[in-house]
Amino acid sequence: MLETESDFPGDTSMLRSRPSRRNAYTLIELIMVVALLGIAAAILGPQLINLGRLEASSAVRRLVADITFAQSEALAAQSFRRIHFFDDGRGYCLLNITESDFNQPYDSNTADYVADPSGLVRGLGHYIVDYSSDDRFGSVNVSELELDDGGRSLTFDSLGGTVESPGTPAGEARIVVTGEEAEYEVTVAPVTGKVSVLRIDG
Repeated sequence: MLETESDFPGDTSMLRSRPSRRNAYTLIELIMVVALLGIAAAILGPQLINLGRLEASSAVRRLVADITFAQSEALAAQSFRRIHFFDDGRGYCLLNITESDFNQPYDSNTADYVADPSGLVRGLGHYIVDYSSDDRFGSVNVSELELDDGGRSLTFDSLGGTVESPGTPAGEARIVVTGEEAEYEVTVAPVTGKVSVLRIDG
């Protein structure tokens, strides 16, 4: 007589065990993934669209940091430090200045640049910020520059204040940084050198 599995109810060794397999995602899991992607797109989308605005705000933060750095360097070295803005608006550089060469015009070949702490690691050395050669600031330029003497240099003395000549305080400095979708005004107060930022494109 042919025996079947039902003839041995207490013996499970003859029963075949089949491993359970999941070959697909459930509908709930798919809905959750789509919802998370939608939230991420809603958060990141506007940031990617406003890339020009991010470039301008990054450039302003860098400028404010460099103004503060120049002031700190002047205080630490008890000497003059200067930020010279290039004529074409593509950026600026930081310079070491002495009383004897205070009134000398900027010459890229003979200028005594402040050492760039990050540049030294890459073998660059000179503290030069050039928006046109930096992918982070592709659309940015210095569109306006208003200084007391009508020049293009902002000089700090050993007290960290702005001067137009040794011993003579300078008036307020105004620098406008413009990007594709944003424009900012950076002002440096006379005597104290306090830096303020205002967005002026509405």
